[in-house]
Amino acid sequence: MSQDNLIKLQCSECKRINYWSRKNKKKVERKIELKKFCKWCRKHIIHKEVKK
Repeated sequence: MSQDNLIKLQCSECKRINYWSRKNKKKVERKIELKKFCKWCRKHIIHKEVKK
């Protein structure tokens, strides 16, 4: 994966960075929010994109 397309996804409850993902920054301007499983909270929670 190229480094310029990588983004970090942070749990909205515990604030831990659990996932890495990609996005096309030329086409998608808004910040990504995905519902993913957090292994520390032990439930599905919204994960938001954060800065590198």
